[in-house]
Amino acid sequence: MTSPAAPYAAPDDQPGSGLRIDAERNRDRILAAARRLYAREGLGVSMAAVAREADVGKATLSRRFTTRDELINAVFADRMDAYAAAVATALADPDPWHGFTGYVHAVCAMQAADRGFADVLTMTFPAALALEERRAEAYHGFLELITRAKKTGHLREDFTDRDMPILLMANAGVVNAAGDAAPDAWQRLVAHMLRSYAAPGAPLP
Repeated sequence: MTSPAAPYAAPDDQPGSGLRIDAERNRDRILAAARRLYAREGLGVSMAAVAREADVGKATLSRRFTTRDELINAVFADRMDAYAAAVATALADPDPWHGFTGYVHAVCAMQAADRGFADVLTMTFPAALALEERRAEAYHGFLELITRAKKTGHLREDFTDRDMPILLMANAGVVNAAGDAAPDAWQRLVAHMLRSYAAPGAPLP
C-alpha cells in the first residue's frame, strides 16, 4: 500500500538546513539587487525588474517579499537607522545651531548617495511599519533640534518642520536631474538653503 503523497513545497521552502541556506541566499540576492536598482534608478523599479536583477523567479521574490513596501522596508532599514542616528548626533552637539546645520547636510548627503533613499525620504509607506517608526522617531528628534537651534538666536524664528520636507523634495530633484554629470550640485542647494534658514549674523559652515 502506497503512502499519501507529501504536499508540494517550493524548492527553497522545503525543510532541511541546505535548503534553508538556499532560501537565505535567495533573500540576500534579492536585497542586493533591489539596493542596486533603487540606488541607480529610484523606487520606480518594478518587482519584476528586481527579480530579473537578482536572477530569481517572480514566485521566489513574492515568497520572500509579498509586497513592494515589505521589500523597501528591508532594503532601507539600515538607511533609516542612519537617518534616525543623524538626529541623535545633532541633539548631542553642545552647539544646537551647529547640530542643526550638520543634520541638514548629513541627511541631504544620504539622499545624494542613494537615489532610492532620496525617494524614501519624500514618500510614506504605511505598510512598512519599521521604516515608518524610525521616520517618526527622527521627526520628533528634529522638532527638538529646531527648538534648541532657535534658542541660540541663529535659526530664523519662522523656520518650521514643514521646511525640511520642502528641502528634501528639492534636493531629490537636484540629485535626480544632475545625476553623474554634476554629482556635487546638491551641496550648492544645501548651502543656499542653510543661508536662508539662518538669522542675521549666524555663523555658517
